[in-house]
Amino acid sequence: MSGRLSLGLTVMLVVCALALVNAQYKSRQLFIELERAQAAARQLDIEWAQLQLDQSTLGKHARIEANARRDLAMVALTPARAQYLTAGAR
Repeated sequence: MSGRLSLGLTVMLVVCALALVNAQYKSRQLFIELERAQAAARQLDIEWAQLQLDQSTLGKHARIEANARRDLAMVALTPARAQYLTAGAR
């Protein structure tokens, strides 16, 4: 009787040990995946900050006006060059 009990306890001990090893392995894999996801999130945060900086730089009115003058040869509208349309006038 004690032989069967010893064998049963030994089998249960081995099964529990294997379950523990498997749980630790899965835990390590999930931790590695978490670290990779956090690194990717940090990289995306850096890229987002760079894009916001670029947007603020490219959207400044002085830069837009300078590019319009230089690249498109545009000039500011003066009252002398303005043409007004009225309804009903033909």
